[in-house]
Amino acid sequence: MSTFIKPENALKRAEELINVGQKQAALQVLHDLITSKRYRTWQKALEKIMFKYVELCVDMRNSRFAKDGLIQYRIVCQQVNVSSLEEVIKHFMHLSTERAEQAHSQVEALEEALDVDDLEMDKRPEDLMLSYVSGCGEKGKNRSDRELVAPWFKFLWDTYRTVLEILKNNSKLEALYAMTAHRAFQFCKTYKRTTEFRRLCEIIRNHLVNLNKYSNQRDRPDLTAPESLQLYLETRMEQLKIVTELDLWQEAFRSVEDIHGLMSQVKKSPKPSLMVIYYSNLTEIFWVADSHLYHAYAWLKLFGLQKNYNKNLSQKDLQLIAASVLLAALSVAPYDHKHGTSHLELENHKERNLCMAGLINFTLDAERKSREVLSRASLLTELTANGVMSRVPQEVKDLYYLLENEFLPLDLASRVQPLLAKIAKLGGKLSTASAVPEVQLSQYIPALEKLTTLRVLKQAALVFQTMKIDMISKIIPFFDFAVVEKIAVDAVKYNFVSMKIDHLNGSVYFGNVDVEVNTLCDHLTKLTESLNKVWYLIHPPAPKQSKLEERLYHLSGIVETEHRRLLARKSIIENLKEEHERQMLEMEREEESKRLKMQKITQEAGRKRLEVEYRERERARIRKEIAVKEMQEAQALLEAQRRKVGKRKKPLVEGEVTKQALIELTLSEQLKERQELEKKLQKLAKTMDHLERARHENESLLIEQAWERRLDEERICYEPEQLRAREESKRNHAEDLRRKTRLSRMLEHADAMRQKINERRVAIGKMERDQMWKLIFLIISEEERIKRLQLGGDRRHSSRGGGTWRLPSSSANSWSSSRNRS
Repeated sequence: MSTFIKPENALKRAEELINVGQKQAALQVLHDLITSKRYRTWQKALEKIMFKYVELCVDMRNSRFAKDGLIQYRIVCQQVNVSSLEEVIKHFMHLSTERAEQAHSQVEALEEALDVDDLEMDKRPEDLMLSYVSGCGEKGKNRSDRELVAPWFKFLWDTYRTVLEILKNNSKLEALYAMTAHRAFQFCKTYKRTTEFRRLCEIIRNHLVNLNKYSNQRDRPDLTAPESLQLYLETRMEQLKIVTELDLWQEAFRSVEDIHGLMSQVKKSPKPSLMVIYYSNLTEIFWVADSHLYHAYAWLKLFGLQKNYNKNLSQKDLQLIAASVLLAALSVAPYDHKHGTSHLELENHKERNLCMAGLINFTLDAERKSREVLSRASLLTELTANGVMSRVPQEVKDLYYLLENEFLPLDLASRVQPLLAKIAKLGGKLSTASAVPEVQLSQYIPALEKLTTLRVLKQAALVFQTMKIDMISKIIPFFDFAVVEKIAVDAVKYNFVSMKIDHLNGSVYFGNVDVEVNTLCDHLTKLTESLNKVWYLIHPPAPKQSKLEERLYHLSGIVETEHRRLLARKSIIENLKEEHERQMLEMEREEESKRLKMQKITQEAGRKRLEVEYRERERARIRKEIAVKEMQEAQALLEAQRRKVGKRKKPLVEGEVTKQALIELTLSEQLKERQELEKKLQKLAKTMDHLERARHENESLLIEQAWERRLDEERICYEPEQLRAREESKRNHAEDLRRKTRLSRMLEHADAMRQKINERRVAIGKMERDQMWKLIFLIISEEERIKRLQLGGDRRHSSRGGGTWRLPSSSANSWSSSRNRS
C-alpha cells in the first residue's frame, strides 16, 4: 500500500494512472488512502478525492469499493462536516442514475433487455447454455442488450442499497435518507422491479426496527420530533402508494401495518393530507382482499377527512365520495359468516377483526361475547349520523331504499336493474383539490347484483313455499340460474335463507330443511300428541284403568325412551364427526409437515447444486482468464522479440512459436545482455580507477603547498597573541598582590569578632539546655506524684506534715546524671 504525505499527492497519482488507462490501480490507490487511519481528520482535499473515487467506482461498476469508501468517509465527516458526505452521496447517485439511463437509451427492445427476475442473482445455468449454443442474429442482439442494460441497473440497485445502509438511523441525514428511499421507489415503479421492491420494503422495515431497538445510541433520530415523524410517514406513504400501483397486495398490507405501527408508537396524529393517502390506499387493499366491511369503513374515514379538512373540495366530488361510501356499505354481505364455524375459526376471525379494526382506527373489545361493534347494520346507522345519506346522488339513494326498506319479492330486481345501469355511468376523475384521484362506482355493480339476488330470495322465502326455477330466473335477470344456485348455497350455509332446490322437478322449496334425525323426532312427537288426544276423546278418564289406557301409558314410555335414544345417537354422530375432523386435521398437519420437510430438503439440495455449479463456473472462468493472460503475455514476448530481431537482424526462434520457447529465448537474451553489461561495467570501473589515481597524484603536490602556506599564516598570527597574553597575566598578578596587602590589616579584628560570636552561642545553648532539663524534671516529677497518689502515697505524704517537697532519689539521680552529661 502506497503512503502519501499529502492527500493531494494520491489524487495526482490516481489521475496519472487514469491517463495511462489503469483505472483499477487508480481506484486501489484512492481506496488505500481513504481507508488509511492516517487521514481520519476531515479536510477539503478528502472531498475532492471522494468525488474522483465515486466516479471511478461508477465507471468500473464496483459497488463493494464504493460502499467501503463511503463508510470510511462517513466516519471522518460524521462530527465535523456531514454536509460534505451528503454532497458526495448525491454525486454518487447522480452518476449511477445517469449511466443507467444512458444504457437504457441505447437499447431498442427494453422489455427483453430487462427480462431479469432478480437483479441480485448471477446468470442462470440455462442462460449460460443458451449463450454457448445460440448463434448470431436477433437473439444475439437481445442478449447483448441484456448484457448492456442489466449490469447498470444492477449497479444502480446496489447504489440505492448502499446509500440506505450508510444513512440509516442518522439524525443529521434524515432528509437524504428519505430522498434516497423515494428515488428507489420510483426506480422499482418505472421498471416494474417487484422483487427489488419487496426487498427494499424489508430493508426499510429492518432499519426502523433497529432504530427502536437501539434508540439510546448517539445520533439516532427521535421519532417524537415532528420533522422526523413527518419524513418517516411520508416515506411509508410513498411506499404504500407505489406498492398499490404495482399490485403487490400482500406487501401493501404489510406496509399499512408499518404505518399503523409507526403512528401507534409515537402516539401523535399525523397530518390530514397523509391520512387521506393512507385511507385511500386502504380502500383498495380491503377491496382486493374481499373485506368489504372494512373497505366501507375506510371509505367512511376518508369521507370524514375530505369533508372536514378539504375546504376546496367541490360538491360534485364530495357527492361521488359519499356515493362510494354508501355503495361500499351496501356491498357488504347481509349475513354473518361465523354461523356453523368451529371455535378455532371463531378465534382466528376475532383476531383478524381486531387487526383490521386497528388499521382503520377503530377499537374493538377483545373480551366481548356478543356481536362485534363493526357490522353492516352499525355501519349503515353511522352513515346516517355522519350525513352521508344527505350528500349521495338520487340514484344511489333510491337504490338504498329499494334494497333496505322495500318488500318487492317479484319486482325488486326489475326496479334495481335500471338504477344500477345509471350508477355504472357515474364516477371518473375528481378535481385537483381532491386527494383521491378518481372514483369508479362501477366496481360495486357485481356486489350490488349479488345483494339484490339475496334480497329477492329472502323475500320470496317469506311469501312462497315453492317456486319454479324458471320463475326464479325471470325475477332475477342478473345471473344464470347456476350463479343464483351458488349464491343460494352460501346463503343457506350461513343461515340467511332456508331453501332446497329440486332439479328433477324444476322447483325451489323454501322453509326449514332438516336432516333425517330431526324429521323423525318431530314425527314421533306429533304421533304421541295425536294418540294422547285420541285416547282422551275415546276413553274419558274413568275410575278403573282400561287395557287401552295401560297400553297408551306404556307407549308414552316407549316414545320417551326412543326420543332419548335418538338424542344419544345424534350426540354420538356429532362426536364421530368431530373425531373424524380432528383426525383429518392431524393428517393434514402431518402431510403439511412432510411437505415442508421435503421442500426444505429440495431447496437445500438445489442450493448446494447451485453452489457447486457456481464454483465450477468460477474455476472455468479463472482458467480461461489465465489462458487468455498467458496468450497475451506470449504475444507481447513475440512482439518484443520481433523488434529485437529487427534491430539486430537476427533470426527468431525456429520451429513452433510457443510461450515456453519465447520465455527461454527471452531469458537467454536477458542473460547475454546482463553479461555484456557486466563487462562494460568492469571496463568502465577500470578506466575510472586510472583516472582517480592520476587525479590523486596531481592533487598531492597542491595539498602540500597549501599546507605550508597555512602554517606560515598561523605562525604570523600566533606570536603577537602570545605576547599579549603574557603582559595581561603580569598585570593580573600585581593587582592580586595589592588586594591581599590591603585586606591583611583586618585579620586580627575579624578573629576577635568570630571568638565573641562563638562564646555567645555557647552561653545561649547552655541556657536553653538548662530550661529544657528543668521542664523534663517537672514532667517526670508530676508523673511520679500521680503514680504515688494512685498507690496510696497521699497518706504517707500527709503524715510528714508541712515539710519541704523533695525529689525522689531515683528521679534526682537520673536527672543530675543526664544534666552532667549534657
